[in-house]
Amino acid sequence: MSKADGMNYAPEGKAQPVVAPGEFRFAAAGLDHGHIFGMTQGLLDAGAELVAVYDPDERKVAEYRKRYPAATAVASLDELLENRSLHMIISAAVPSDRGPIGLRVLEAGKHYMSDKAPFTTLEQLNAARKKTAETGLKWAVCYSERVQNEAAVHAGELIRDGAIGEVIQVLGLGPHRLSPEARPEWFFLKRYYGGILTDIGSHQIEQFLYYSGAESAQIVHSRVANYAHPEYPELEDFGEAQLIADTGASNYFRVDWFTPSGLSTWGDGRTFILGTKGVIELRKYLDVARERDGDHVYMVDEQGEHHIPVHGRVGFPYFGSLVLDCLQGTDLAMPQAHTFRAAELCLRAQQFAESASA
Repeated sequence: MSKADGMNYAPEGKAQPVVAPGEFRFAAAGLDHGHIFGMTQGLLDAGAELVAVYDPDERKVAEYRKRYPAATAVASLDELLENRSLHMIISAAVPSDRGPIGLRVLEAGKHYMSDKAPFTTLEQLNAARKKTAETGLKWAVCYSERVQNEAAVHAGELIRDGAIGEVIQVLGLGPHRLSPEARPEWFFLKRYYGGILTDIGSHQIEQFLYYSGAESAQIVHSRVANYAHPEYPELEDFGEAQLIADTGASNYFRVDWFTPSGLSTWGDGRTFILGTKGVIELRKYLDVARERDGDHVYMVDEQGEHHIPVHGRVGFPYFGSLVLDCLQGTDLAMPQAHTFRAAELCLRAQQFAESASA
């Protein structure tokens, strides 16, 4: 997949199987966003077996099966729900449909993983919390800008090992390329995509909670705007928010749809992490005008200045941990409370956002 195309960007890690063939079986249902390819590949690299695929659009199914021919096309979601051999169903359906699909999946006794954003309303989130409590099943969300980026993964390892001390601030920059001609109609309608803070803002809030070690946070301020796309009146092309975590750490992030056409990738995503003993900067997808490979970690600590290129070296261990969580009843890959709290904060930031305009 081209790095210039954010809609279909599917990062590839390295195979790190945690199960034997056939021990963990999954299917895909809902192919509306290209992130389904990255989600699929992550599970395959962890040793999971892809069994089947469903989407009402035969063209999407054909495209998926061209890359993953082992997936048998089925005629309905019900066929997947009734397949007792499946452990998990994954979905990158239209965002407003991801919550309702997840409820059906858990009701059928299977684990579920959706693309971000997992919900577009607080009502959907509350229903998911209730259903996971009732069933004990996993409701995972692929927050790919952390779990499928090797620089972001390595930063977590450095922080866990105390390399920069206690995290006291996280700054996140999440620019994206719009490419409106390649986007489906639902992408521009807020009732379907949920708003920019709910959608791509979800990456930023999840990362803040993770790197700061927080269990929750308060929204101090949030703002959204449509500065340059009046032809799409429901599109928000800019969003920002400020949060304070229960640890005392602070966060500011900006997300937007203004990546210039001259950039070689879909967005120059960066994260800046301030600790009491050092700082980390992540240049996730490239090092502008220097290197087109991404996954650069820059760290300054008490010993000196460090550039740590980690492309192809770290992998995406989240998926293997998730598979084991589902099989063993553990909650290690991404705790369920964390998954839902990140989603909740995105929804609340969106709900209370001030609206600006050009």
